[in-house]
Amino acid sequence: MTPNRYVANHVRGIPKSGIREFFDIVAQEKEVISLGVGEPDFDTPWHIREAAIYSLEKGRTHYTSNLGLPELRSSICRYVQKHFGIAYDPRTEVIITVGVSEAIDLALRALLNPGDEVLYHEPCYVSYSPSVVMAFGVPVAIATRVEDNFTLTAAALKEKITPKSKVLMLNFPCNPTGATQTRAELEKIAKLCIEHDLIVMTDEIYSELSYEGEHVSIASLPGMRERCIFLHGFSKAFAMTGFRIGYACAPPWLTDAMMKIHQYAILCANTMAQDACIEALEHGAKHVESMRREYETRRNYIVRALNDLGLECFQPHGAFYCFPSVGSTGLSSREFSLGVLEKKKVACVPGGAFGASGEGYVRCCYATSLEQIKEAMSRIGDFVSETRKRDLPPVPAAAAKRPQLAKAR
Repeated sequence: MTPNRYVANHVRGIPKSGIREFFDIVAQEKEVISLGVGEPDFDTPWHIREAAIYSLEKGRTHYTSNLGLPELRSSICRYVQKHFGIAYDPRTEVIITVGVSEAIDLALRALLNPGDEVLYHEPCYVSYSPSVVMAFGVPVAIATRVEDNFTLTAAALKEKITPKSKVLMLNFPCNPTGATQTRAELEKIAKLCIEHDLIVMTDEIYSELSYEGEHVSIASLPGMRERCIFLHGFSKAFAMTGFRIGYACAPPWLTDAMMKIHQYAILCANTMAQDACIEALEHGAKHVESMRREYETRRNYIVRALNDLGLECFQPHGAFYCFPSVGSTGLSSREFSLGVLEKKKVACVPGGAFGASGEGYVRCCYATSLEQIKEAMSRIGDFVSETRKRDLPPVPAAAAKRPQLAKAR
């Protein structure tokens, strides 16, 4: 028997997640400080967990509507209107999914015919390109550059648009770079999308974790609501990764198409988790803000520390990742990540896992305690110093001394 003969061609060619592959290696190590998996280190606030417990105690253990609990859809619409300035009808324009990942899959499968092109900016979340391939589309990456603060420019987008382009995928604040978009640039991108009749999938799962300026959703711009799928969820800002609840807001013709797939593949999202999400939206704002402030403190420390070590690091404006360059060490992203893991027991993700344009960088997640981050920076500093001493000619001791790590603000 030849197993590969039975695996679908388009699935056989999909690489395994670069993040998960790397953390299979991490799992074999002991006493590792992880700056890797993008998950809040905070526990879900107690009142949200209690809502899930109470839901179970009340016997709310049955199916919901395919679209999700009506109460949750109404709560989502109020939240999206208040925070993003976009009005949706909870009856026909919202679908509750098993995480935002399912919403992305549903949207792509509902939209794409074989050969349709999907544009997306890179470095990007690892699932975007494989998700397009599994929906029989053609992924088209648009490289972003540190010189542009890892933003997607309208000029770069325009160069990649072809007659086969159908969908543009956006993720701002961005995983892995922490980049955000300005209103002015989004307006230029929106104009291109209208001119070329593109559907936009905007993944705004990190929107509450923005540190400078306003967060603007492209779906709120003139002429964009009717051609946008607004994707959001509870994993990041509300520290609810294990609850696995996301949602998509879109015009009725799109949610109806997505629902057809959802009802046969999934049926509905977890009922108790949906009840917990209502509690999160209605009473969780203070916790979101306190976590955001703590992430900002950690960001300020880790970015300054990395720059002091000579690992040039763009200051992210959102999410909880930084994306330092490791070019000064002479190592590839993978060599650096494996080296610092093996020798110093610190885990970060090779930038190449997020696409070809991520090579030369590593992703460091600062969703861990400040004390752990300080220790991780000390260990990385030792690794960098040792690497440079090995590869460079001898230098005076004063010049070789590692810079003092910056204090947290």
